Amino acid sequence: MNPKQNRNFNAIKSAEPNSDGIFQLPLLVLDDRVVFPQVLSLVPITTEANFQAVSYAKEHKQTLIVVKLRHLLNGGQTHVHKIGTEIAPGQLSDAYGENIHVLVQGRRRVQITDIEPAAPFPVARAITVEDQLKESERVESLCMSLLELFKVSSQFLESMPDSVIKYILAVKEPSQLCDALAAVMPLEPEQLQSLLEECDVERRLEQLSAAVSADLQDSQLHEEVHSRLQDEIAANQREMYLREQMRVIQQELGDGDIFQQEMGELAEKIQDANLPEDIQEKAMKELSRLGVVPPMSPESGVIHTYLDRLLTLPWHITSEENLDLQHAEDILDGAHYGLKKVKTRIIEHIAVRKLARDKMKSPILCFVGPPGVGKTSLGKSIADALGCKFLRISLGGIRDEAEIRGHRRTYIGSMPGRILQQMERAETVNPVFMLDEIDKMSSDFRGDPASALLEVLDPEQNQHFVDHYLEVPYDLSKVTFITTANDLYGIPEALEDRLEVIEFKGYSEEEKIEIARRFLIPKQLEVNGISSVGVSFSKASLQHIIRHFTYESGVRNLEREIAKICRKIARQTASDRVHPRRMSPTIVEKYLGPPQVLDSRVNRADGIGIVSGLVWTPNGGDIQTIEVSLVPGKGNLMLTGQLGDVLQESAHIALSYLRSRAQDFDLPADDFDNYDIHIHMPEGAVQKDGPSAGITLAAALVSAFSETRVRSDYAMTGEITLRGHVLPVGGVVEKVLAARRRNVPQIILPNDNRKDLRDLSKAVKKDVSVVFVENIQEALDLILRDPPPRRQRDLDAEKRQGDNPEGE
Repeated sequence: MNPKQNRNFNAIKSAEPNSDGIFQLPLLVLDDRVVFPQVLSLVPITTEANFQAVSYAKEHKQTLIVVKLRHLLNGGQTHVHKIGTEIAPGQLSDAYGENIHVLVQGRRRVQITDIEPAAPFPVARAITVEDQLKESERVESLCMSLLELFKVSSQFLESMPDSVIKYILAVKEPSQLCDALAAVMPLEPEQLQSLLEECDVERRLEQLSAAVSADLQDSQLHEEVHSRLQDEIAANQREMYLREQMRVIQQELGDGDIFQQEMGELAEKIQDANLPEDIQEKAMKELSRLGVVPPMSPESGVIHTYLDRLLTLPWHITSEENLDLQHAEDILDGAHYGLKKVKTRIIEHIAVRKLARDKMKSPILCFVGPPGVGKTSLGKSIADALGCKFLRISLGGIRDEAEIRGHRRTYIGSMPGRILQQMERAETVNPVFMLDEIDKMSSDFRGDPASALLEVLDPEQNQHFVDHYLEVPYDLSKVTFITTANDLYGIPEALEDRLEVIEFKGYSEEEKIEIARRFLIPKQLEVNGISSVGVSFSKASLQHIIRHFTYESGVRNLEREIAKICRKIARQTASDRVHPRRMSPTIVEKYLGPPQVLDSRVNRADGIGIVSGLVWTPNGGDIQTIEVSLVPGKGNLMLTGQLGDVLQESAHIALSYLRSRAQDFDLPADDFDNYDIHIHMPEGAVQKDGPSAGITLAAALVSAFSETRVRSDYAMTGEITLRGHVLPVGGVVEKVLAARRRNVPQIILPNDNRKDLRDLSKAVKKDVSVVFVENIQEALDLILRDPPPRRQRDLDAEKRQGDNPEGE
């Protein structure tokens, strides 16, 4: 400090407290700066309030209180630390960047008791904080130790002037030593604030010693790493210099060849690729092998291809992810209608990634649902929302484990697996990777690809995925894997355990119409070049296409039928022929022909031994009629209609339940011995299986034996036990939508499936009445009409007996 500056500060007196020890001064609030007593500091003035406070203090030749901001907001008021420093303002200067700076002199520690947010600057009331110092040998020892640490640490602080170092080494008073040293050390603002708030000088010395020691260790480690890096760079430069000399000498002698040039280029690529240490070591070892292998040998080509693959893979390049939640919502909503649960899970994933960053392990999502509901396209939308590359491979029909893990280099034509092949295309380590049709893999003598996927899709293991071709670990932990499947039955249990399953339900008719209007129709009009023609589809026409020309849970066939209509209109437009502007059901049939989906499979009349059941298929839900017929015989049970083992077991369970309760239904015991039972499910060419037809089979059997008509306005599903209890089944949403599509107004479901209907739209719930039952008797009470006074079978038997009296 020059004498003139010293006189300026001396002209400003410290504040005089009142009788209560309190004094009032303008408040200067700093974002990330701490000022210590007895130290000169250059303070930036970044706000108008701070500028007004400094100007006022300089004009009235008085001190200020400077305090650090806490960065917390509560009720609109700014929180600050309670311990600050009384300072004297000096000269203002703008020579240090864009902000105005003021040179200040620290006077003493103060504790703020109250802040008055007056204009144009806040005013603080404060009391003086006195240092607590007990002279002891420990304090002296701490001072000496701190000075020794500073001597060593100052060697790494190149920007610190020698005059400052000499000044600090000359300070003897412990409190002043702490403040002066803290002001020049590169410590975090929170550490500096903690030192300012510590009144006990001995503890302050201990804190500062620990902080300086940690900073010294970091500096020494940085210096060691820097020195080692410089040595490695020097060694590499020397090697490159020698190789360049060798190349020039060979050219002068006429011995230079293409192979040596390629070797040099590969060496440069390996050095420039910034590979992980173990990978670079492997690459250099292979390069050394390449140098001793004859250029014309097959092994030379194998090694060269291997090195090219190794260098093509991304090891550190990361796509910058867009973690804006609103942006992600806009992308997902703009590309897909509905799917609220799925979209919510994706937004949650992006939110967690935004907060946790590298601590988060990417989940392995599995989209399960019928075809055409948007599983694959949603994966593309997720990539667009994140701003990452999108990769996709289809696993349907894969039998060879090498498709996943690659082939070993001992085989001719070996190559990496499809996972790493796609990573080469991605050129980044964090793409969105979709594995389509994961439920359609199979295994044979070449291995089990589903088992090979365990390592790929396990967040705990895929950080060190080893491909047979590379033979080095590759980090897949930053990849967002998304798998798709139509159902979970084809996925091994161990693989399913690693997946977070998200179910895609089938679309209701209203959702299909909305999807067609928002996405399918505009897309097909543009694809077929008739977007400017002015063609529109009425709601009735879309309903007609959905009900009579498509049979699906998704919208793929709906888009196909819309495309067919658009192509016909395109032909008429190209031929300058008149075509309709608005599609109606009649015009739809004119373009598409007679309806393809007939309603004949649904039973519309009350009958004996015929019941409508609800079934799940890969195309969604459907109505399945079950027919039971009794013919004179010996009690045999015949099942037709391509029924699987589980479905046959359900038929036996239903028959056993009926036989155990024959008296309750007034059935003669000899009926089961005198009649053969024939159970048939129409559409015999279609394989059928599953336990959900148990309740329907039992109802059909009771109706056939008691000759009681069954109400045709009911459809049902549920597994039954020998005691008649009704157990829950799967695919309930698709089954309800099928009943609504087939105009069946009432449905019977197991009581435990009540939870599955929460996500149904109000329109579906309005059109379909659902009854939940606990046992088969509750269902029978609903669907069976009043039984006849006497069964026709019994009347026929009496008539036959009358025509042939015994003994004649």
